[in-house]
Amino acid sequence: MLSNETRLKILFLLENNALDVSTIVKELDLEQSTVSHQLSLLKKHQLVSVERDGKRILYSLRDPHILTIVEMAYNHGSHVLKHQGHHYPSNQLL
Repeated sequence: MLSNETRLKILFLLENNALDVSTIVKELDLEQSTVSHQLSLLKKHQLVSVERDGKRILYSLRDPHILTIVEMAYNHGSHVLKHQGHHYPSNQLL
């Protein structure tokens, strides 16, 4: 689920605000069908929540920790590509 650039962009866009599909479409300059499809997948895999506000349907992060996981994976990949070691205190690995 986290290997798709569009889904990652949507998750980061939802970091601080619940948004409707049309706002996400506008912010990411994507087709409505693309955004709706990706939101459906994110919802199916419980990464986003859906809430009705009148006629609007708002999407929000189900658990903000998902962005921490994405950032950690990105940082790990960056270290690997640069052939840099990881220097963590041994007590953080448990």
